[in-house]
Amino acid sequence: MTHRDDIDVRAITEADIPDWIRALNTGFLRSPAVSEREVADRGSYIVPERTLGAFDGGRCVATFRSFPQELTAVGGTAVPAHAITNVTVTPTHRRRGLLTRMMARDLTAAKERGDVVATLIAAEYPIYGRYGFGPATTAAEWTVDVPRTGLDPRWSGPADGGRIDLVDGEDVRKAGPELHDRLRRVQPGAVSRDARWWQANTGALVLDRAPWTEPFYAVYRSASGEVEGMVSYESDDNWGDVKQPLNTASVNWLIAVTPAAERALWEYLCSIDWIARVKTGWRAPDDLLPHLLPDPRAARITTQADWLWVRILDVVRALEARTYVGTGSLVLEVTDRDGLSAGRYLLHAAPDGASCASTTRDAELTLDVRELASLWLGDESAVRLAALGRVREERAGAASLADALLRTSRRPWCPDIF
Repeated sequence: MTHRDDIDVRAITEADIPDWIRALNTGFLRSPAVSEREVADRGSYIVPERTLGAFDGGRCVATFRSFPQELTAVGGTAVPAHAITNVTVTPTHRRRGLLTRMMARDLTAAKERGDVVATLIAAEYPIYGRYGFGPATTAAEWTVDVPRTGLDPRWSGPADGGRIDLVDGEDVRKAGPELHDRLRRVQPGAVSRDARWWQANTGALVLDRAPWTEPFYAVYRSASGEVEGMVSYESDDNWGDVKQPLNTASVNWLIAVTPAAERALWEYLCSIDWIARVKTGWRAPDDLLPHLLPDPRAARITTQADWLWVRILDVVRALEARTYVGTGSLVLEVTDRDGLSAGRYLLHAAPDGASCASTTRDAELTLDVRELASLWLGDESAVRLAALGRVREERAGAASLADALLRTSRRPWCPDIF
């Protein structure tokens, strides 16, 4: 294979969109065919100057797109984030540095724009650590064996005075955005959703490449009538070999802003006639679900993996944006091969606020920016990273102090993929 060094990496133009989509589909092993409808849809929301392509002889051979997002830090502050998606390199053009060129251009622009962090969902683990990203949240999927749960099969509604109602997509588009905003204001790791998300996930926007099947939607209302939870789910049609219903309810997404709503929605799903299993979809790794059941063993984790990856672009603003339960000071030496966030920083943390600034004091903990990203949302342990050789203590006990300041009682969670 002949390698050429004259491949042009640039922002796309409107005329490039069909070729860019073909390259995107090729990279994701979808049919490379591009419909007029898909071109019109993509053109309605992508921002050309934030959509990059690599062009070899006029043909697009790599794709990259970013968009504005908000990410909830520990304590509920939403920080401006630079979300990255649609990253592909055509198989004939791998190992030529195209992703590195696109990533460098894009992250530099994000830094100059004033974004605090960059985010992405990594399809493959080994790739993005090279660019300063670290896994910051984990997601898990449970499969619930309904007959084993111990729940009363005669369940007819929440015992707290609330109620479950089936609704349609239009109802979800009306009530869902406000409910999700309530969730993301208190859930570290949650990201913003735009109007297009709600349209695409309720059938108001249907694309050729994603055939639409209308799901069921159920809403939990408290005794006062307030919407506190919502779920979208589908069911298969499996009657087994002995003419017995063995259907599986698969959750697309479930939002709950109170434990009562969470309990009611899971009990509802486990009470539906003919449903023998419930697949939960991607949930927080410390989700309440198993312990909402009389027999927690009825829910078993079938998949667990890293989920949201974060890249710190502004160390000072990132550390000042989040809250801290404990009080203490720590000097961090942050390394960053791309130079975007490298430096020595003094963090003063307390429950009533935090400050962070560059310092010349001796470092107490040395770590790469990707490890800082894993620690920032509170899920990872500095002591654990030190044992792995990924964090270095310059002062004995510094890793334990970092854990006391940074770790959270509940684990961060990102409910979305993008």
